[in-house]
Amino acid sequence: MKVLVTGVAGFIGSAIAESLLQRGDAVIGIDNLNDYYDISLKEARLERIATAKKEAEFTFIKMDIADRQAMEALFEKEQFDAVINLAAQAGVRYSLENPLAYVESNITGFAHLLEGCRHHQVKHFVYASSSSIYGLNESMPFSVHDNVDHPVSLYAASKKSGELMAHSYSHLYGLPTTGLRFFTVYGPWSRPDMAMLKFTHKMVAGDAIDVYNYGKHRRDFTYIDDIVEGVVRVLDNPPTGNTDWDGEKPDPATSPAPWKIYNIGNQKPIELMTYINAIEKHLGIKAKINLLPLQPGDVPDTYANVEDLIADVDYCPSMTLDKGVANFIHWYKDYYQS
Repeated sequence: MKVLVTGVAGFIGSAIAESLLQRGDAVIGIDNLNDYYDISLKEARLERIATAKKEAEFTFIKMDIADRQAMEALFEKEQFDAVINLAAQAGVRYSLENPLAYVESNITGFAHLLEGCRHHQVKHFVYASSSSIYGLNESMPFSVHDNVDHPVSLYAASKKSGELMAHSYSHLYGLPTTGLRFFTVYGPWSRPDMAMLKFTHKMVAGDAIDVYNYGKHRRDFTYIDDIVEGVVRVLDNPPTGNTDWDGEKPDPATSPAPWKIYNIGNQKPIELMTYINAIEKHLGIKAKINLLPLQPGDVPDTYANVEDLIADVDYCPSMTLDKGVANFIHWYKDYYQS
């Protein structure tokens, strides 16, 4: 296939692009290379993609999905078979300070991608949603079949908006779309604003780390390779519509249209202090900790129900936290020469 991967210089986008290339898909990758975090890390990810052993062609184009004319021209020229959207303004914290950045990328840019897919017969549009979408939900584990109408951050609300917009295009134009709710992704090449890299930097520097909710957060930490495998398997299985869907008892995860939602999580929620202990173990440094209350926009716990993912694509994330953290620390020491 010829696949468009947006956000290709990002943590998840770069890993997915590399996986697709290794199996023989042609990949056009786009990214606006904004300065939300260190651009040199994004450039290093692109270099990794370009130099990795692969079976197909990779092309990178610096482009913003919020640029309507550029997106129209790209779809017209390339005629993609499939699109994987990882481009988004990320981060719950940042959405409290700069909400309009999320509207521009996660809603306006998302609409441009849907329009491109609609007008150019794209066979499957796969996009990143988030576990943040569960908001005030407290029933565990989080199920895609539960209602999710109470987000607690604009980031989460923008991701919910994407799911709804995708459904309208699936319903009106028959465009197969699949949304993937990622649960706390970690591993090598992660973003500096994510907990693992942020904590590790501070620990190496001898600085204290801020631990919110007094360390009682539980997160369904999911290793990057498990996310990639899940995305690629879903890509190869576009939805066809639920023939048993009942409008009187609507299922939030399916539709009579070719639209589907999945969780991708490890199914093993772990307390944040256990996560920090694993970093301490493999880094060989004891963390200095500032215990702080719950932040606005955060949810106390996440826990993924992945039964649909197992049933439909025969896949369940499985990386242990200890091994995943060990892999991250190995990469960290190599990349940062520490």
